[in-house]
Amino acid sequence: MREALVAAAFELFLERGFEQTTVDDIVSLAGVGRRSFFRYFPAKEDVVFPDHERGLAEMTEFLESGTGEEDPVKHACDAARLVLRMYAEQPSFSVQRYRLTRKVPGLRAYELSVVWRYEHTLAAYLRGRFAGRPDGPLRADVIAAAVVAAHNHALRTWLRSGGESDWVAEVDAAMSFVTTTWGDRRDSVQNGEGPADDVVVLVASRRAPLWRMVQGIESALGDTHRV
Repeated sequence: MREALVAAAFELFLERGFEQTTVDDIVSLAGVGRRSFFRYFPAKEDVVFPDHERGLAEMTEFLESGTGEEDPVKHACDAARLVLRMYAEQPSFSVQRYRLTRKVPGLRAYELSVVWRYEHTLAAYLRGRFAGRPDGPLRADVIAAAVVAAHNHALRTWLRSGGESDWVAEVDAAMSFVTTTWGDRRDSVQNGEGPADDVVVLVASRRAPLWRMVQGIESALGDTHRV
């Protein structure tokens, strides 16, 4: 029933326009009553975004599934990937919705409210992970906004291609930018994902000449490091 209502609604939206289509028109084409429509969708705008409640639920579940040991920024980025995957499951529908939303100001405003809910969910998770930092709340809000902005860039790039471009490559590049900028580099080094800085501790007599200390540091670092 839900899928039938969505199909009927989009057929009419594309034929007549969103504003010119009423709920009565939709239920008439779907062959059901008004009560059936409102059982699934609180308003006409909701039929344009029938999958976002599921997307929010899946994102929340994924965020809560973390062990607490993973890089919180990477975990937030992986949660955002779920949303783009949801769009990619139905490329034709997603592209149609994108084109429709661009034409209807009311739908753009509705979409922004949905995006805010995703950002709020990510920020809540990150606030919990950064609770021990003095800049925790600020860091959480900024990173959540960055994750959403990067995700939306990848999503719009894919949608503008008519669903033809490689959405996996698009979201990988976008999320990599966020993790490189905001991720915990210490964890990356420990996991072998990035180079570690050389640290040398030199013990010398206070009377030792400077040239001897420099020689000791060079010897510890190897011939490729000249002081």
